[in-house]
Amino acid sequence: MPLLRLPQTLLMTALVLNSSLVLAASADSAQPNILLIVADDLGYSDLGSYGGEISTPSLDQLARDGLQFTNMYAAPTCSITRSMLMSGTDNHLAGLGTMAEALQPFQRGKPGYEGYLNQRSYSIAELLKQGGYSTLMVGKWHLGLEADQGPDQRGFEQSFTLLEGGASHFKPSSVDPAKIEQVHYWENGKDVELPENFYSSDFYTDKLISYLENSRQDGRPFFAYAAFTSPHWPLQAPQQYLDKYHGRFDQGYDSVRLARIERMKSLGLMANDAQPARPLPVNPKIPGWEQLSAEQQSVEARKMEIYAAMVDNLDHNIGRLIDYLHQSGQYDNTLIVFMSDNGAAGESHVQFYPPGVHTDNSYANLGRKGSQIDYGPRWAEVSAAPFHLFKGTTAEGGISVPAIVQLPKALRRQGVERGVARVDDLAPTFLELAGIALPTDTGKHPITGKSILPMLAGKGSPHSNDSLAGELFGNTYYREGNLKLLGMRPQTGFGDNAQAPQWQLFDMSQDRGETTDLAGARPETVQRLKSAWMKYAEQVGVVFAAH
Repeated sequence: MPLLRLPQTLLMTALVLNSSLVLAASADSAQPNILLIVADDLGYSDLGSYGGEISTPSLDQLARDGLQFTNMYAAPTCSITRSMLMSGTDNHLAGLGTMAEALQPFQRGKPGYEGYLNQRSYSIAELLKQGGYSTLMVGKWHLGLEADQGPDQRGFEQSFTLLEGGASHFKPSSVDPAKIEQVHYWENGKDVELPENFYSSDFYTDKLISYLENSRQDGRPFFAYAAFTSPHWPLQAPQQYLDKYHGRFDQGYDSVRLARIERMKSLGLMANDAQPARPLPVNPKIPGWEQLSAEQQSVEARKMEIYAAMVDNLDHNIGRLIDYLHQSGQYDNTLIVFMSDNGAAGESHVQFYPPGVHTDNSYANLGRKGSQIDYGPRWAEVSAAPFHLFKGTTAEGGISVPAIVQLPKALRRQGVERGVARVDDLAPTFLELAGIALPTDTGKHPITGKSILPMLAGKGSPHSNDSLAGELFGNTYYREGNLKLLGMRPQTGFGDNAQAPQWQLFDMSQDRGETTDLAGARPETVQRLKSAWMKYAEQVGVVFAAH
């Protein structure tokens, strides 16, 4: 059914910035632009504004000018988050009950496990397009590989996208390509050839700026989605960035991690007496720094140098987008949202993406075209600081992400925002800011996320008296107020959910590091929250393996 446009005056007057000031806009105020920027596998503490040592001046300035979130939740992995972002509802309803790459036999053919953004779900791009917006996208799609599943079929008027979940950041080899190079790039639904000098973050930024410039001609507001693939594996960076961080990480995992935590405390992002997560136990598969030889330490430090170079370059390109908005006179009327799609990535990719004929992982070539490395669980622990575990899990390190929001100038507020929000809240937020009513098509799954516009105006989280729940790979969580029930399978990572999770209970107001399990002391609370989680699982259609 057609979308309803809310009077802009009603929208703006509803936003109270503090107890004494209400900003109103005239009835003919222009709809605001929306720039959504998503990083891929960026950890919670990687940015300077979140305690990191990597140079990220553009995002740090955005954090100072806007709102820096400490309790933004994503999903445990990339495509799951993207399905919630696009649809405004739970991933099990949107078609990504699990990642398409990890679909198990018992899940195949079940509703919500199609492996792409299904047609029963809304697309925020479609809704904003119907509401008068120019809709633009660059970067990672990861919501369907078929011709009728791409971004051009889900509301984006202009799009240049990588369909798969990951790829070389340089132009893939056309001769004997490695598996990671066997990918598809589409522009507006058609295959395209990449230029020889292609580097993902640089090229996506160039392309989006060209789209933005072209869209200015029609006078419509824009919704621009910059889905960067950096700093996702494989670790690769432009030449001019590769040696910028030489020697910066030679002190090892624990030293870098503890320094980040201390900076977080000094920045007021965590209490001085807060307990960070404990590192994983040292074992032969995941050794600590002291268990490594000098040669191994050199390689490990180099991995993190390259990762930092990728984040630095990503920040540079985000700065280019912001500069364009300033230069084109659109900055003051643009909502800018930045977030990561999940926690830091600790998985090893070799099993699923073996090196190719021309892969060169020699020390001298690390980070350059042809190399194919990730930085592993120990550096992921650093990126996830101060949280527990990382991508693929429902622990805080898997789903808590850095997020920065800057409202249009008339509504702008600065500071640290400690209220809880989640990625599926963005779609209804965009619609409310645009003055577009929530859709009511009875043939589609309703948007169940909650607008955070009141929260952005200083009026508290929409989830203060609410609950949040999720599941992926059999790992689960249920958050009610400050209580979080965490259910983790004994073996974390990709796979089925046949094993029963091990349930733990944590108080998020005092223990975001998930260090003190309260389950034994509060068995009735655990049982109540387990029952609530099972009700959620039934409502969204979580499919369990038969026992």
